[in-house]
Amino acid sequence: MTGRNPDGGVSAESPDWSREECGSLEWIPSRQLLGALRRYQESRTRGGLRARARHKLSVIEHRFWSVVTGADVPLNCSIAGGLLIPHPNGIVIHPESRIGPNCLLFQQVTVGQGGKKPGCPSIEGHVDIGAGAKILGGVHIGAHAKIGANAVVLDDVPSGATVVGVPAKQVARK
Repeated sequence: MTGRNPDGGVSAESPDWSREECGSLEWIPSRQLLGALRRYQESRTRGGLRARARHKLSVIEHRFWSVVTGADVPLNCSIAGGLLIPHPNGIVIHPESRIGPNCLLFQQVTVGQGGKKPGCPSIEGHVDIGAGAKILGGVHIGAHAKIGANAVVLDDVPSGATVVGVPAKQVARK
């Protein structure tokens, strides 16, 4: 199955696109927002009149769902497939940040500039980020890491680690 490890766990490398699926009549604003983002990015790679029309429609859709969700997820950001955003209110992602496949972001998460390291965060696959967490600066978050609620991450987080607090400190490792 795509997006799963052989042991049944969530993959950090292969996106599980079913995590983003949403029917056209379903009211799941976070998935609709991601759908508009994906359609926009796909239309940019294609040429022709239909792609240009789809491109403009995706921008309008993205703006609508951004207002509904209260999330700031730029159209040009780098987000791999399988992202889950159960409660999108207040999520802010810097356009130069990178988010790997099958990650989970809760409400009020900020992924952006401003930490000790210059640049923007790079988050590997299957990272769970708790409500209110801030990941700032050019930090690298390893695969399968967990970021606690309201943590402020200013340093790199190794794969499989759990960090909590302000500033975030490692409390466990897989």
